[in-house]
Amino acid sequence: MDHAAHHARAGHEHADHVEHSEYSDRADRGGPAPGASWATAAKATLHCLTGCVVGEILGMAIGTALLWGNVPTMVLAIVLAFVFGYSFTLFAMRRAGLNLKTAIKAALAADTVSIAVMELVDNGIIALVPGAMDAHLSEGLFWSSLLGGFVVAFLVTTSVNKWMIGRGKGHAVVHAPR
Repeated sequence: MDHAAHHARAGHEHADHVEHSEYSDRADRGGPAPGASWATAAKATLHCLTGCVVGEILGMAIGTALLWGNVPTMVLAIVLAFVFGYSFTLFAMRRAGLNLKTAIKAALAADTVSIAVMELVDNGIIALVPGAMDAHLSEGLFWSSLLGGFVVAFLVTTSVNKWMIGRGKGHAVVHAPR
């Protein structure tokens, strides 16, 4: 099938088929609806959460294995959370046919605030739970504080994403006409 001809006839671009399209609240393809549903915000947040979880756990495991202190381990975990968060979005956009430059811009716009809020909340909780910073990977306290932090971070970040998507920001840029 000639995709360019199909898209020209159908009046939409390949970018409309990005996996993120499930996040859209639009009644039509003309633009964002006023406001965003909680389901839309939760789906957008789950995408970021996946990258954050992979990056954080990998960073914690590497830092612990290398016998690093708390601060360098946490910095590595945060950096990897951003890397994986952006990478997952970038991969989905590239797979949907966006060129690399457009996909990078959209991933940065869609995920930066979401990942930053998630990391701030999650790491803040870990820092506040007594003993969590010194817990080892084999201890329940490590996993319960990390996973509990992600649950709270998901709830906070979903609220932020709902607000941003409703104003055409954050994950809403994935759906903007290109």
